[in-house]
Amino acid sequence: MKRIFEVNPWKVITHTFNKEDKRLQESMTSTGNEYMGMRGMFEEKYSGDTHKGIYLGGVWFPDKTRVGWWKNGYPEYFGKVINAVDFVSVDVKLDGESVDLAKDEFSDFELALDMKSGILTRSYVVKRGEKKVKLNFERFVSVDMKELYADRITVENLSSASVEVEIESAIDADVFNEDSNYDEKFWNVLSKKKDQTTGRLVAETIENNFGTPQFTTEMLMENVSDLDAKEPVETELKVANVFSGTLESGKKTVFEKRVVVLTSRDYETLEDLDAAGEKLSAKQAESSFDELKAAQANGWAKRWEKADVVVEGNDESQQGIRFNLFQLFSTYYGNDARLNIGPKGFTGEKYGGATYWDTEGFAVPLYLALADQSVTRNLLEYRHEQLPGAYHNAKQQGLDGALFPMVTFNGIECHNEWEITFEEIHRNGTIAYAIYNYTRYTGDTEYVTHDGFDVLVGIARFWADRVHFSKRKGMYMIHGVTGPNEYENNVNNNWYTNMLAKWCLNYANEIADKVDADKTAELGLTSEERAKWHEIADNMYLPEDKELGIFVQHDTFLDKDLTPVKDLPQDQLPLNQHWSWDHILRSPYIKQADVLQGIYYFVERFTQEQKERNFDFYEPLTVHESSLSPSIHAILAADLHKEDKAFEMYSRTARLDLDNYNNDTNDGLHITSMTGSWLAIVQGFAGMRVIDDELQFAPFLPKEWTGYKFRINFRGRLLSISVSQEGTQIDLLKGDDLTINLNGKDLKLTAK
Repeated sequence: MKRIFEVNPWKVITHTFNKEDKRLQESMTSTGNEYMGMRGMFEEKYSGDTHKGIYLGGVWFPDKTRVGWWKNGYPEYFGKVINAVDFVSVDVKLDGESVDLAKDEFSDFELALDMKSGILTRSYVVKRGEKKVKLNFERFVSVDMKELYADRITVENLSSASVEVEIESAIDADVFNEDSNYDEKFWNVLSKKKDQTTGRLVAETIENNFGTPQFTTEMLMENVSDLDAKEPVETELKVANVFSGTLESGKKTVFEKRVVVLTSRDYETLEDLDAAGEKLSAKQAESSFDELKAAQANGWAKRWEKADVVVEGNDESQQGIRFNLFQLFSTYYGNDARLNIGPKGFTGEKYGGATYWDTEGFAVPLYLALADQSVTRNLLEYRHEQLPGAYHNAKQQGLDGALFPMVTFNGIECHNEWEITFEEIHRNGTIAYAIYNYTRYTGDTEYVTHDGFDVLVGIARFWADRVHFSKRKGMYMIHGVTGPNEYENNVNNNWYTNMLAKWCLNYANEIADKVDADKTAELGLTSEERAKWHEIADNMYLPEDKELGIFVQHDTFLDKDLTPVKDLPQDQLPLNQHWSWDHILRSPYIKQADVLQGIYYFVERFTQEQKERNFDFYEPLTVHESSLSPSIHAILAADLHKEDKAFEMYSRTARLDLDNYNNDTNDGLHITSMTGSWLAIVQGFAGMRVIDDELQFAPFLPKEWTGYKFRINFRGRLLSISVSQEGTQIDLLKGDDLTINLNGKDLKLTAK
């Protein structure tokens, strides 16, 4: 655990700058608007260790995948986000020398991300001999005009003598990816244009050998300053505008940089790109910087009005949930159905920036409650659109049906670790579960009986082929898998995987009874095939230990040395930074909830005794080195009235990045895991469930808080839930009358 920012309900703020924490600071102050985003790197030159990263939604590249020896069915490439052309950099020179906080003497440092408005500010005083100059930076990616990046730099001379100021503002294609396997650069410059105050650069991703699209991006900058515009600069990969002048004692100068960013994802030709760029540049020029700031603040205010969670009596908890919601909505807000949610969002390159099962498992429940119904439907349609790729992935392994990828941009599996790509087949179950979850929450059956049914049938066919029949036990089994707990690979009969396969087959059959004959015929689904699904599901092997009263993680799990985590030397944690992979795989330690993940999905179907026995057995063996893990434990602990444990796990998931719990936030935030803090409050502390079409709550108040409040959408209605020491108040703010269940009793709500 390492905390480098102050606790503040609405800000991520610090007044210190430590070079060794630079990357951590950059991750924590990332900003985005779904269309694009960036780490909180400095605009000005910085010669020390830094990770400059700017990323554009849906723009990626297939990096070469090498396998050490022959494996049939191995993915051809590893898809990854690529660092965009750098349109942020600004070189600020004082008396001819670049400002560089890796070298300069400075004071009065402040770095602050205002989560209420989505604006990042930074200021400090540079000392050069007897001269002192204050620099102030304000920047944001606009939620009002998604293509716009805006930055304002104020330079103030605090010295008694004058200072020569020069500012060079650039668009630079000379960038690289930190995690590139071969140190490749990914951009070819197609054209450049410049005058004294503006610049334009068009670049295209390099060719690839895998038939995936090349992307073209266009950046148009406009610079505004009261300094004198000088001769612009142009190199092979860069255009820049230069401004300079003398700043007298006590005076300020203001410099503004505005950049419009467009990609070929939205425009078919270069002519279309150019025309749109000119139009958008003209539009943004109509507004002052303060007007653009006001539009940004207003946009975020509308988001917070719907989604804010208010925590009373604990600023650490309050900051945690707001930080997570801010970064989630910076990554994905449902405006582009072609996009999904990468585990790092726009904050880093780890995991390739691709789509994982995290979306369906952890993000869908949040967006169901906080966004329009169409947003979640778009997330489901994202998978339906990529169904052909899922059939391709299964065929690669010689299997029927559809295997949705663990990691993807286009539906084709594009990860470079075998145990992830073709052993973690449990993601198929979660993609089906998301359809079920959507249907259960919204009451909308149109999707599940049409496009959703296409997906369910593909998944069911995969499971039906992936199982094998054990003559010895007279049951169906699934061997050679990895469950959500990635600290065990190639195991047999992972309970979670087998349970989900059984459920998927049954659910596909359940929905088959509701679709029309034309749909069944379209998919070639016969009564014989459905009967086989029933037979497999009825005879699926689910490992269980009756004596312990638990579901067994996999066939040989109980043969391990089951020493609890608390008895390990604490200097060995996190395990993934101290133990060899071999040591981890042989150990009993669980990276993230596995059996408990399955219980969470279907919590109402298990008895309290089943839940308690499994929780008490597995939680002491869990190291939570997956960022997805604490939220599941928080929810189940709350369900079991283990309130202290629930709060402990909430604090871990809410402040995972803010306090760098897993010592890995320097390379980017855990975006999809950030749903966990909301889930822990709403499904955990407030006990929200939808059971048999009824919305239910069973709230408790953590003793560390004096109250909490949140809002949710539910079937065309907006509800406000407030929990305090006096009790629970639930109000219907908009929509038709609704009867809910509160603490086991029906409560009729009417909008006031």
